[in-house]
Amino acid sequence: MIKRNLLVMGLAVLLSACGFQLRGTGTTELTIKELDVSARNAYGETVTQLRQVLQGSGVKVYTGAPYKLVLTDEQEKQRILSYAGTGSSGEYQVTTVLNYEIRGDHDLQLKSDKIEVEKVFIHDASNLVGSDQEANTARAETRRELIQRMILRLQQITPAQLEAMQEMANNRAKADADALEAAKKAEAETPRQSPVEIPQQ
Repeated sequence: MIKRNLLVMGLAVLLSACGFQLRGTGTTELTIKELDVSARNAYGETVTQLRQVLQGSGVKVYTGAPYKLVLTDEQEKQRILSYAGTGSSGEYQVTTVLNYEIRGDHDLQLKSDKIEVEKVFIHDASNLVGSDQEANTARAETRRELIQRMILRLQQITPAQLEAMQEMANNRAKADADALEAAKKAEAETPRQSPVEIPQQ
């Protein structure tokens, strides 16, 4: 027993020395330290787990933070990859697409993108309970991978990049406001034609 434990510990040391880390056990240090996280489904599993991972990574998640991560839409699709026939097993693929936005001051959109994850599981028509478990496991793994990819994307964004995106968004908003104001002014200065009077017979 002692030899076995020593062997496991030795392998763990060797693997860590090579830079290997088990999924979910590595550090997820982010340069963004404050973030407001919301979703259309405010109490959904994806946004709830994402908040937990961010907080575990040292990010202060709260309403009113300088930048906001908004999960605008999450869609799941399932399709048959292969099927052997009635009463047989088949391969199913579950695909989840997560659309998100990063917003800044004045709720201006700084970035918009999506993450797509696919998982394959076996559906056995003769074992519906087991197949349901397989499907639930595939969905849970898909969600976990979505969150991991989101964290990786957030890791690549620096405060300086956010400030640059905010400046660009401010400039776009100002240009749109100026164009709207100019259009209103031009409309107000355009003489209006009097209605044409049709002579009575």
